[in-house]
Amino acid sequence: MLDAIAGALQRYMDLLAVRQKLVASNLANAATPGYRTLDLDFQREFRSLLPEPAARPVEVTGLPVKNDGNNVSVDREARLLAENALRFNLAANLLRSNVRMVRAAVQGGKQT
Repeated sequence: MLDAIAGALQRYMDLLAVRQKLVASNLANAATPGYRTLDLDFQREFRSLLPEPAARPVEVTGLPVKNDGNNVSVDREARLLAENALRFNLAANLLRSNVRMVRAAVQGGKQT
């Protein structure tokens, strides 16, 4: 069971890493004419927790488009970066706790 939990957390963190790269790319292209914001259908990807997050970026709809055709919202992307970092830290802490439990079990209950 612990392996299953650790595996799920690993896949979740991998998915968060993919999203982080997409958000960073969106921010890097905030001034690129014609660039369209990409993101994950995070809820769908999260529910499926693919063995490896071969996450499929999708164009974000409903964002205002500037005169140059770019629709990146720096405020939206900054919020997503902060949200993603928070989720990643939570998952990392859960994984760390999982490893501590396994280590304590192996060492006969002694905490290090």
